Amino acid sequence: MVNFRIISKIIGSLLFIEAFFMAWCVAIAFYYHEDDTLAFLLSMLLTFGSAFLFLLAGRKAENTLSRHDAYVVVTAVWVIFSFFGMFPFLIHGSITNITDAYFETISGFTTTGASILDDVEVLPHGILFWRSLTQWIGGLGIVFFTIAILPSLVGGSVKVFAAEATGPIKAKMHPRLSTTAKWIWSIYLFLTIGCGISFWVAGMDWYDALNYSMTTTATGGFAIHNESTEYFHSPTIDYISITFQFLSGINFTLLYICIFKGKIKSIFRNSELKLYISIVAGATLWIMYLLFTRMDYDLEKSFRCALFQVVSFMTTTGMFNDDAGTWPHITWVILGVVMYLGACAGSTSGGFKCIRGVMVLKVIRNNFRQILHPNAVLPVKINGISIPQSKLVALFAFFTLTMLMILVTATIMIVVGIDNTNAITIALSCVSNVGPTLGTQIGPVMSWSGLPDVIKWLLCPLMLMGRLEIMTVLVLFTPNFWKEN
Repeated sequence: MVNFRIISKIIGSLLFIEAFFMAWCVAIAFYYHEDDTLAFLLSMLLTFGSAFLFLLAGRKAENTLSRHDAYVVVTAVWVIFSFFGMFPFLIHGSITNITDAYFETISGFTTTGASILDDVEVLPHGILFWRSLTQWIGGLGIVFFTIAILPSLVGGSVKVFAAEATGPIKAKMHPRLSTTAKWIWSIYLFLTIGCGISFWVAGMDWYDALNYSMTTTATGGFAIHNESTEYFHSPTIDYISITFQFLSGINFTLLYICIFKGKIKSIFRNSELKLYISIVAGATLWIMYLLFTRMDYDLEKSFRCALFQVVSFMTTTGMFNDDAGTWPHITWVILGVVMYLGACAGSTSGGFKCIRGVMVLKVIRNNFRQILHPNAVLPVKINGISIPQSKLVALFAFFTLTMLMILVTATIMIVVGIDNTNAITIALSCVSNVGPTLGTQIGPVMSWSGLPDVIKWLLCPLMLMGRLEIMTVLVLFTPNFWKEN
């Protein structure tokens, strides 16, 4: 059975960490002398107090986790983190509706980046910083962060890693998972600092650079200006943003091997990265041609806008430097495809993942070969490693479930009066953790405030399942999960 004592202990410890992050926002609010200081102080105290109660409930727990416990704790942590994370919005009054506050918070932690705020520029600096921070925390995973800094807290850390990590293949750089987590978080921090410094050198002030660097490397997309990076009207900032979005979409294990091990050649041999680069290049050239010929953009602008949106959608960041809603409709199809596919596994991006795309292509290729050679044994190999049959079965189960979720969610939205294009792209955006949508009612540069409350509550678990790759959440609703054995 599920050991609720150890789950309570872990949740309590993680809430202390969330309260610690809220303390950073207190410092920001105090620095700018704005009216959100009290909201963060009260939120921090509520979170600290609740953390203490959770720890009290789990004080006699043994520090070991079963596989069942790992799946419960991962899902519960994301839900509870989002619950406490909405307090600053509600207490300050930035968002007065509980539905909107929870939607905004879970959109942040899952790095979806879908916002219900029509005008973010009226918000105080502390609240804006908290929105960016939720995305940065959620970029690599809330529990994975704990494995890096407090490995002894999570006794079954390997099981937790399997439940929270993205992609069909969980790579480890070191025999000790906590060491792997530290290296991956070091790369994440290195990218964030590098991005922030680059933005600052390009003309942003330190506060803008800090916020945009967090949401860029987290591939989250929350912006502190209504016009996102278009606000700066700077090609240099656009290219910096493209660069770090693209890098954050690469498997962090591969970045580690390249940067710290000096194995540059491994990049050119990686099948997933090849597909990632090929799709970015192909989609960019196609959209660039359409913008140049149909929208009268000059050559540089058509290239920059096409590349920015393709990278933003494929890495599931969701930032924008132009309104793709005004582009030819064929570009919506292209962006919808890359939005669903996503970037690489083991990165901060969402979506189906390029590694699964490689697996699908190789399975299709093998089926054609099997027609010509019925008795041939044709293993599916990725980067020289054979993929077991169980992974291939899971691959098609995952694909089927995502399609069903998108179809069911889109159908419900159409029934309540949302137009077909918006309904499909909203569902696709949430399950892939992208943020922007394509359509007339809610465009890529608009907020989601106009959605009915019932639809927002429907989309909250969809964003969570998209971030945890569906199975981790849905397995909790199977009868066998709660049986003793």
